[in-house]
Amino acid sequence: MARASKAETHLVEWKESWRDEYLRWLCGFANAEGGTLIIGMSDNGKPIGAADAQRLLVDLPNKIRDTLGLIVPVRAITKKGKMLVEIEVEASPTPISYKGEYHVRSGSTKQQLTGNALSTFLLRKLGRHWDSAPVPNVALKDLSVDAFKRFKGHAEGGKRLPLKALSAKRGELAERLRLVTEVGMLKRAALLLFHEDPERWFTGAYVKIGMFLSESELAYHDEVHGNLFAQMDQTVELLLTKYMVAWIGYRGLTRLETFPVPREALREVVVNALIHKDYSAGTPIQIRVYRDKLRIWNPGELPPTWTANKLLQPHESRPPNPDIANTFFRGGLIEAWGRGYEKIREACQEAGAPEPTVEFDGGVRLGWQWQVPPSVQQADARLGSTEVTTEVTTEVTTEVERLVAALSGEMTRRDLQTELGLKNNEHFRKAYLLPALEAGAIEMTIPHKPNSRLQRYRATRSGKPPMTGGRR
Repeated sequence: MARASKAETHLVEWKESWRDEYLRWLCGFANAEGGTLIIGMSDNGKPIGAADAQRLLVDLPNKIRDTLGLIVPVRAITKKGKMLVEIEVEASPTPISYKGEYHVRSGSTKQQLTGNALSTFLLRKLGRHWDSAPVPNVALKDLSVDAFKRFKGHAEGGKRLPLKALSAKRGELAERLRLVTEVGMLKRAALLLFHEDPERWFTGAYVKIGMFLSESELAYHDEVHGNLFAQMDQTVELLLTKYMVAWIGYRGLTRLETFPVPREALREVVVNALIHKDYSAGTPIQIRVYRDKLRIWNPGELPPTWTANKLLQPHESRPPNPDIANTFFRGGLIEAWGRGYEKIREACQEAGAPEPTVEFDGGVRLGWQWQVPPSVQQADARLGSTEVTTEVTTEVTTEVERLVAALSGEMTRRDLQTELGLKNNEHFRKAYLLPALEAGAIEMTIPHKPNSRLQRYRATRSGKPPMTGGRR
């Protein structure tokens, strides 16, 4: 009952007087979690009384039944001496339309569903999901053998499938993972998970990564295509080896690498994006990397009544693509308890990294912001550049050693690059020159004029990186 409510919520709506257009609000309640419409209350919650309350008590039950097909209680209540009319609507197990329109209550507002959101809503109300729909004219032989091997490799460690299932043929494994319909057709989930080119059927089923110097200036970018397991592995690998900066430190003689976003959190957020994406939207997952921040946007809709902040709190598991989620779970890649974002926060807390923020703007946007260490800023200043320096390799020590070995006396940057046989200027700068300067293995001949045309580089006395902090 809503009569004790002191504010409008996702379950309560106040109206000063009745208008037939408010049938849309009742439709929205029925298509969400139910709710109560109170006639005779002002927007600020003051009871003013419902005009013609007695007539409404007679007319509204029939009008609601004839328009929405709902039988709902309509009753009179009194508050502060004013007679109000209360209409209580229960959540409907089937879709309810208002003259062909479908509305849903979200927060304290009503929204009309159209396009992809409407399709997803109707499927869910009918006990179906987008990823469970069959795809005609595709056979098991069309699925990628490599994708199944990749899945089995993950599943062996997860131990959520018996060994017998992992040694089974593709058809048997697809059946066990519930990726085949009752009539033997492959589901959409099967193609996304195991076909080498799911974009033949689903436009935008890939990941786009960009390195940005500013909000409007793109330095370089990559696209990751293929099945979802390949996208997961390749996206995380690209972020860690090409886009993200790892700051280097030493504990004794042990070399330590620290990313601003922990590896575990990065992997978890990529997996969550792939599982929860709205693949009917035709838009790729978009990852924007900056010098001091990271943003991951995933097209999709939140469950009705959910807010973005709820994702960062303990919540039940309600994946929009349950067949995809089930396969990732059987592969040991996720839990089935709605703890994805909680695990991201825990990984950040354990690593002493900043926790992510989350917002919803036509999709879920997860973001991190961090401080660039002074040592990294100083290294960039020595080169006289404010460019982002994030394209790195996994073995910087080897690159620095190669550069030092190539030095003969004092050499220009061009001569060094030629001696090393490197053609890409940016790769040489980011993977060789900058790390060598930062580590103290080489030095400038004119340090106070880093951009001088006469600038040369020479080995320091040690001729090798000392055991101090640096960056990968």
